[in-house]
Amino acid sequence: MSMTRNRTRTGGFTLVELLVALLVFSLLAVMGYRGLTALLQTRTQLDLETRKYETLSRFFVRLDGQVAQAIARPIRLADGTEQAAWVGFPPNGGGLEDARLMFTRAGGVDAEGMPIAPQRLGYRLHDRQVQLLRWNRLDRAPNDKPLVDDVLDGVKEFNLRHLSSASAWTTQWPAAVSEPPLPKGVEVELVLVSGEKVVRFFSLQ
Repeated sequence: MSMTRNRTRTGGFTLVELLVALLVFSLLAVMGYRGLTALLQTRTQLDLETRKYETLSRFFVRLDGQVAQAIARPIRLADGTEQAAWVGFPPNGGGLEDARLMFTRAGGVDAEGMPIAPQRLGYRLHDRQVQLLRWNRLDRAPNDKPLVDDVLDGVKEFNLRHLSSASAWTTQWPAAVSEPPLPKGVEVELVLVSGEKVVRFFSLQ
């Protein structure tokens, strides 16, 4: 009888052993949950960062292509005054339609080989979004309004510097009457709402 009881007691688990096992399992489960949560949060953050820089890359590639097609063709405004081929407004300069940059892009041909007329483009910062302005014609008629496309959001500052013929930087273009229609290059600085600063230089000559 005594030997049977000993075999029965040693073949199972006591209540204390079960509680300890449950405690260890609970700790492992909590640690695993926290680790999985941290992993998912890291992955989400990485995905957000990847999409952000992909969007920035597309923006700069697009701007680079447009700037590379800039031509020295001034335009005539609706009031009859002439506007330079390339116009860069300083911060708080209050340019037309609040644009920071306006220039004329050369035409070309479309996918079907049809000619495309030159186009007037502009860029501005509005409500933390960089917007592209596109006019249907170069020389303005009364009440002409540009088409507006949101091309980049989450931007706190949109700053420009232009490189003059004397290799001097200026925030306004034309910087002087003696300057050529187009600067040697333009530097674009974006300050994101996240605090990051991105700078790119585009050569025009």
